[in-house]
Amino acid sequence: ERGEAGIVAGLVSRFDDYTVHKMCYDHSAFTVHELRQCIEDQAQVESYVDKFGMTPPHILLSTIGPRQEFLEVLLDAFPCHILDLEDASGKRPLDYLLANWTDTAASLLRMTIQICMIDPMTRWGATLWVEDMTNRVEEILAEGDKERRATLWKRAYR
Repeated sequence: ERGEAGIVAGLVSRFDDYTVHKMCYDHSAFTVHELRQCIEDQAQVESYVDKFGMTPPHILLSTIGPRQEFLEVLLDAFPCHILDLEDASGKRPLDYLLANWTDTAASLLRMTIQICMIDPMTRWGATLWVEDMTNRVEEILAEGDKERRATLWKRAYR
């Protein structure tokens, strides 16, 4: 289908073949156990990049009020480099989090950076890098201006 009807049809059926995406989008309707089980059951069957180039972290972090427990499951189930993937609009999952900034978003960003960047580099003994990144993250978290926060994020996460 073309035009508006094609767009509507695409959006209505968007998650038909992407159960984990659907669970991340409608996270209030599912439990952490259900998400974890779905990921385990479909590990070999389902592609985790949809036709819009979005991964489960893209979907979860683009929703209003993403759940920390769901993000923890995703970070445990997928390699952290999934956060580097850009969708069709050129956005990475954490870009959505920064665009919808709240106290919860700040907490989720801190947790994600800790798990995917700080902890691995600490294990490698990269003390100076860890100190620098920790300072950059704190600067991002403290910034009240959305555009300035986005600029700081781009500098920190190239």
